[in-house]
Amino acid sequence: MKAAVWHGMKDVRIENVEEPVVNPGQVKVKVEWTGICGSDLHAYHHGIGVQTGAPHPISGEMAPLTLGHEFAGTVAEVGDGVTNVSVGDRVTIEPLIYCGECEYCRQGRYNQCERFGFIGLNANGGFAEYAIVQPYMVHKLPAHVSLEEGALVEPTAVAFHAVRSSRMKVGDKVAVFGVGPIGLLTILSAKAAGAAQIIAVDVSDERLAKAQEIGATAIINGARQNTEEEILALTGTGVDVAFEAAGAQPTFTNAVSTVKKGGEVVVIAAFAKPASIDLMQLMVKEASVTAILAYRHIFPEIISLIANGTLDVKQVITKKIALDNLIEEGFELLIQDKSQAKILTKIQP
Repeated sequence: MKAAVWHGMKDVRIENVEEPVVNPGQVKVKVEWTGICGSDLHAYHHGIGVQTGAPHPISGEMAPLTLGHEFAGTVAEVGDGVTNVSVGDRVTIEPLIYCGECEYCRQGRYNQCERFGFIGLNANGGFAEYAIVQPYMVHKLPAHVSLEEGALVEPTAVAFHAVRSSRMKVGDKVAVFGVGPIGLLTILSAKAAGAAQIIAVDVSDERLAKAQEIGATAIINGARQNTEEEILALTGTGVDVAFEAAGAQPTFTNAVSTVKKGGEVVVIAAFAKPASIDLMQLMVKEASVTAILAYRHIFPEIISLIANGTLDVKQVITKKIALDNLIEEGFELLIQDKSQAKILTKIQP
């Protein structure tokens, strides 16, 4: 079968690999659509944590491995003992790897597992014609939810978990710093949760236009405008919640400076290096900074919200490509063309 295999930094190859065999207690999925995530881009351009000779403690896999953790398809085969899905079911995959035994797993906080990992980063993933997953990762899709939408459940879960974990209430004012795919989905999630004012901040006019199209009530180009002054002018005293989805020092600084007294900054994006913070400003405001990692116990809710039209996630799709073109029209294009948001890859020929 064909797969996008990561061998090292700037070395992802579309190659023929052996089709995986399902073992007892496993599910084999025929993958139809896989989204490109920021972590896939990071793996391509900078490398990933899994290395040759260092297997993941749960999956046991090591490099080279197949990328991709935002994917959907149909169940092709089930191993002995699997009862929650059947061959032919249309499904999306919750790609978190966890042990189920550590303190955090026992508390239901499986995204905090001591041996946490991801399909597609710590085990073979969804940029392949077939993928092997655990039954707990498989969520059925209603008939009227497309497989393209199914591939967007995972990134939507990140954004919705951030909103649901925050202190945001119906009628609140929020700002979203960075409107790439996760930032755009955060806007959709905040809108669905009842935010009265949603301010989008970015340096790309194209992405800001998309943010306004999907529900931002105001947009600010941080490269040309004074973000702090603009947000204070729009809100009076600042926002109730600022979502940091850019992972950069300037946006984090602006997020802290534009939350109102008693407000909250929620960090969603991964930072490449440590960030500094004005603790005196935080203290004077009695504001807080929190962070989220992935999601937990949320896929069924996301699927329902997509099914009933509350979350129109199709709006963030800007391009669809073939697996053969993943490098040039996916990984490279996303770095060069900031008008792109979510690029989906068609896996089957």
